[in-house]
Amino acid sequence: MEKNRRLIWDEQALIEVERSLEWIGKTSLHQTELVEQAILSRIELIRVHPERFPPDKYKINNQGSYRAFETHSYRISYYHTENEVRILRCRHVKQRPKKY
Repeated sequence: MEKNRRLIWDEQALIEVERSLEWIGKTSLHQTELVEQAILSRIELIRVHPERFPPDKYKINNQGSYRAFETHSYRISYYHTENEVRILRCRHVKQRPKKY
């Protein structure tokens, strides 16, 4: 049976996404919409299938609950449990990776 987990955004992740979309919007509103829809559609996928994307290679001591996906040059990291998916961070792939 598929389970639609509760979605929680960490405050910092939400700020990072908003800043990224605002920056993209300075040059192209259309591109902003494309990036936003790509991120949100993948987040909807992980609410039902959180293991769809690979474990986050930048998470120290990751047992598999921390995962990440990339879309439109943005990397979204998340943590999942049986009941929820927590969006942890959003970073442009050209930024220096941070282990956490």
